[in-house]
Amino acid sequence: MARVILFNKPFGVLSQFTDKGTTSPRPTLSKFIKIPDVYAAGRLDRDSEGLMVLTDSGSLQARITHPTNKMEKTYWVQVEGTPKGRALSQLAGGVKLNDGMTERAKVEQISEPDGLWERDPPIRVRKDIPDTWLQITITEGRNRQVRRMTAHIGHPTLRLIRAQVGQWSLGDLASGKWRDA
Repeated sequence: MARVILFNKPFGVLSQFTDKGTTSPRPTLSKFIKIPDVYAAGRLDRDSEGLMVLTDSGSLQARITHPTNKMEKTYWVQVEGTPKGRALSQLAGGVKLNDGMTERAKVEQISEPDGLWERDPPIRVRKDIPDTWLQITITEGRNRQVRRMTAHIGHPTLRLIRAQVGQWSLGDLASGKWRDA
């Protein structure tokens, strides 16, 4: 039976176990997870937070990450400004990025998620520009895709938290903590 670990990755942590090639080491998964032979099934950018799925099964890892499987990933996205109808429709219908059109996405405006932890450092706030929370579900996993999508519609991402990958969700898992699924 494959072992599956759910980890709530904090802001600023690399989604790998080692930091190769840098003179000033950055925090990695090894700071939080001391379990041998588990590997991340997918990545989150250093400046993104939230759910990472780790497993000791290569076939499960491939099933989660391979693009042909179209596994849904849901993000809570705090954006600058307040996207309205046309902008939200663009996100949902797909946007043209420099590496091609994105696939359709599920997009809805939400309230700030319950139980949200403080981010360290906090996001930059501009007093004269409101911010809005969106829930975006995609089936692709391009590099910085959600950030590029919101920037494309004129609402840059301020904070990005992955809340769900396939059947696994963040739930009440605290930032920097992990649990067996």
